[in-house]
Amino acid sequence: MLDLSTIIGLVSGIVLFLVALRAGGPLGTFYSTSSLLIVLGGTISAAIISYPLEQIKQMIKTIKKTISKNNFSSSEIITLMVRFSEKARREGLLSLEDEITEIEDNFIKKGVQLVVDGTDPELVRNILETELAFLEDRHKLGRGLFETMGSYAPAFGMAGTLIGLIRMLENLDNPDTIGPGLAVALITTFYGVILANLFFNPLAAKLKVKSSEEILLKEVVIEGLLSIQAGENPRIVEEKLKAFLAPSDRENLKNKKAGDDLNEAAE
Repeated sequence: MLDLSTIIGLVSGIVLFLVALRAGGPLGTFYSTSSLLIVLGGTISAAIISYPLEQIKQMIKTIKKTISKNNFSSSEIITLMVRFSEKARREGLLSLEDEITEIEDNFIKKGVQLVVDGTDPELVRNILETELAFLEDRHKLGRGLFETMGSYAPAFGMAGTLIGLIRMLENLDNPDTIGPGLAVALITTFYGVILANLFFNPLAAKLKVKSSEEILLKEVVIEGLLSIQAGENPRIVEEKLKAFLAPSDRENLKNKKAGDDLNEAAE
C-alpha cells in the first residue's frame, strides 16, 4: 500500500515548481544537459565513493520503502497480540503454532516461534531486541545515503556554477554572451538546491519517521509476546500495549474495537 503523503508531496512540489517556472517564460530556459550531468552525476559518484556498492544497489528498495506504508498499524498489532493472548490462555501456548503459517511479518513470526518453542523469556527478549538493533542500523544506513546525497547535491551545483563562470570569463570580450552564460551557470546551483531539498533530504526525513514507527511497532510486538508467554490476562495485555500509543491512537483503537463488537453482535 502506498504512503499518500510522500506521493502527494513529491508530485505537488514538482508541479508547483513547473507552474512557477512556466509562468516566467519557457521551461527550456531552465534545462541544461551539462548542468544536470555535473550535479546528478557528481552526487551519485560521491555517494558511490562514500558507501559500499551493495548499499547503493539497495537504493531502489529504500525509495520503495519511503512510498509504502508499514504492513501493520499500531492498532492492528495490538489487536493481533490480544487475539494471540486469548488463544494461548484458552488453548495453551502450543496452539499459537497454527498461527505461524498465517503471519506474513518475519519479526512477529520469529517471536511467536520462540515463544511456542518454550524459549526462556529473557532470551526471547535478547534475540528480538538484537534483531531490532540491527534493523535500526540498516535503516540508518539507508537514511544516511540520502542525507549524504542531499549534502553533496548543492556542493556539486556550486561546482557547476564555478565551471560556468570560468567559461563565461573566457568570453568577456563578447558582452552578448555574458547574460546567457551567467544564466546557464546559475542553473547548476538551481539543480543542486532542488535535488537536495525536494528529493534527497525529504526522503531521508521520511525514512527517519518510518523507521521510528516500525521500531515502535516491533517494541509493541516484543512486549506483547512476553506478556503472552507469561500468561497474563488478555485485558491486561491490551492495556499494557496501549501505553505505547498516543492518546489519539488509543481513542481510535477503542472506537475500532467498539465497531467490531457491534458488527459481531449484528451477525
